[in-house]
Amino acid sequence: MSDTPPLIVPNPADPRLTQRVTGVNERGEAIETSVTVERPLTLYLNAQEIVTMMTIGDYPDYLAIGYLLNQNMLKPTDVVTGVDYDEELEVVVVRTEEHTNFEEKLKKRTQTSGCAQGTTFGDLIEALADIQLPKAPFRTSWLYRLTHAINTMPSLYLEAGAIHGCVLCREDKPLVYMEDVGRHNAVDKIAGWMYRHGETGGDKIFYTTGRLTSEMVIKTVRMGIPILVSRSGFTAWGVELARQCGLTLIGRAKGKRFVALAGEDRIVFDQDLSYVEEESARHRRKGAED
Repeated sequence: MSDTPPLIVPNPADPRLTQRVTGVNERGEAIETSVTVERPLTLYLNAQEIVTMMTIGDYPDYLAIGYLLNQNMLKPTDVVTGVDYDEELEVVVVRTEEHTNFEEKLKKRTQTSGCAQGTTFGDLIEALADIQLPKAPFRTSWLYRLTHAINTMPSLYLEAGAIHGCVLCREDKPLVYMEDVGRHNAVDKIAGWMYRHGETGGDKIFYTTGRLTSEMVIKTVRMGIPILVSRSGFTAWGVELARQCGLTLIGRAKGKRFVALAGEDRIVFDQDLSYVEEESARHRRKGAED
C-alpha cells in the first residue's frame, strides 16, 4: 500500500464543524462535550432555487455540483462556468453555459430513506439503464487494508458523533474522505470532487459508514463506480437495484467479516484471514452495531 496520504480527510479540529455544549450524564454529573454543527445551505442552479440542504458547511461547491449531478440536473459533459458561495447568506449558486429549467422535475420529488431529508427524483432509476459498469476486480486484500486505513484516520464522528462518512478509494488507497450529517451529502461532495477534478469512477471503490439503500446504490452507479462497500447493512431494494445494475455490493464489513449480496463475480479472495485482526473498539465508526 502506498504511503501517499489521501487528498482530503476530515478535520475534527475545524472550529466551524463542532461546538462545545454543557449538560449532565447518567449520574447527574455536569459534563461538557462536542456536538456537530449543522446549518442550512440553499442551492440555486442559475436563477432557479433547487433545494435547501442541512449540512456541516464544508466544501459547499463540491456538495452543490455533486447534488445536481446525482439528481440528473447536471450531466458529466455539462460545462459549469462558476460556483458562487455566500457564507453569510448560506447560499450557493451553480452557473452553467446552457439555460436550465427544472420546474416540472421539482414537483416530482420522492422522499428517500436517507437521514436529514435526502431526496431523489422519479427519473433517476430510468437513467441507470444507460450506465454500464466495468468488470473491475475487487481483491479482499484491498478491502482489509482499506478498512484498517479508514478506521485509523481522524474523524469528526469520533470527535462529536451524529455524522456519516464516505470515502472514495482506488484499490487499497483512500483518496477522498468526506463527512456530513446526511450520508447523501457526503456522497454528493465526493461526486462534486470527481467532476471538478476530472476523475472517472471505473477504477474506484466507494466506502460508506451508512446503510446500503436504494439511494446509495443509485448514486454510486451514477458516479460510474462498480464497487460499493459499507460497515452497515442492506435494504432489499438496494440489493435488487445493485443486481440489476451489475454493482458489487458488500456490507457489514468489520474486522474479518463481510457479506456480498450482488456482483460477487468481481471478488478475488486473495487474503489469508489468519493475518487479519478483528476491529478495535476505539476505532469503530458509525454502523458498528448494525
